[in-house]
Amino acid sequence: MDGLAVVLAVGAAALFAVGAVAQQQAAAENRDAHGARLIARLLTSRRWLAATSGNLLGYLLQASALAAGTLLVVQPILVTTLVFALPLGARWNGRRITRSEIGWAAALCVALAVFLLASRPDAGPDIAPFGEWAPSLVVVGIVVAVAGVAGTCSTGRRRALAFAVMAGTCVGLASALTKSVVSHLGDDVLGTFGHWEIYALAGAAAIGVFGQQLAFQAGSLEVSFPATMVLDPVVSVLIGIAALDEHVRASGATWVVIAAAVATLVVGTVALARAGVAVHGDAPLAPASTG
Repeated sequence: MDGLAVVLAVGAAALFAVGAVAQQQAAAENRDAHGARLIARLLTSRRWLAATSGNLLGYLLQASALAAGTLLVVQPILVTTLVFALPLGARWNGRRITRSEIGWAAALCVALAVFLLASRPDAGPDIAPFGEWAPSLVVVGIVVAVAGVAGTCSTGRRRALAFAVMAGTCVGLASALTKSVVSHLGDDVLGTFGHWEIYALAGAAAIGVFGQQLAFQAGSLEVSFPATMVLDPVVSVLIGIAALDEHVRASGATWVVIAAAVATLVVGTVALARAGVAVHGDAPLAPASTG
């Protein structure tokens, strides 16, 4: 079923890319609004609502991919969202993508392919006791809190990157939870609402969307989106290993190759963020409360 999972994941990536570009434009047009006021404005924006509808369809494809394959296969493929999103974002903003950006985007895709080929991931159970999830939930909570505070106290690129880290971490958690929720739905639709995972999924997704809009508002797509898209699979894969007992079949030199691929993903993300342009030429955006 991994072949079907790959096709569905690529389709989700394409939809996420279109949605991200449109959402970034909508958020950037409301730089004077913060927190709840920003969300209220976005909810009245036709562009943002259309983009969100596309993202929801992409999420359905992602959920279907997770039902057919493992987190270790599906989630890294979503990094290809960058391949679709960066050219669209550059065209929408009326600028050319530099050779450096093209090179790093290509490096991310190559690193992704190497990771998939080298790791040969094995599936684990779709559902695990809360105790197995607890350590991951605590770590995610700490990262989100620190990133949120850092974003609130920062301006410009640092603000965009901090909120992107917050968003990517939440989205990664939501992706991991999706696999369990889909399994519950397959067993008993109504009974799913008696399990904690669906409520944790809703909360993580809501915080992730909010953080992403703040990141989009503070910086261009090139600044904020790569961090979100790399953290999503990294966080979800780590949770899949820690909570759902998915594992990588590798040993010896293969671990070096996998480590190099992961390092490339991290370095490429940072490079793209540094190369990107902030909204209105990186004009400072005053810190504000997200409430």
